[in-house]
Amino acid sequence: MIPAECETMADVRAGVDALDRELVALLARRFAFMDAAARIKSDRCAVRDEPRKAQVIANAVDAARAAGIPAEAIAQMWEILVEASIAHELGKWDSLRR
Repeated sequence: MIPAECETMADVRAGVDALDRELVALLARRFAFMDAAARIKSDRCAVRDEPRKAQVIANAVDAARAAGIPAEAIAQMWEILVEASIAHELGKWDSLRR
């Protein structure tokens, strides 16, 4: 269902719930890339890459602006997402080398 087709709040809620499931599936795929990065990077110090972090957030902000959604909110969400991704990758990096 698309938002313009919603006729009731139940329709809206069902659409949001379905979209949330899709977002979680996409996030799982994103975290799988962090697993790959942990496997590929030979140096633990390479996991935290501040220039790359800034670029990822800037890319998301640019995409938000292009989509007409609140860029500042996206910047805040991506800050949390990238930090969680770094923490995940560090944990994975450590577990692969113990």
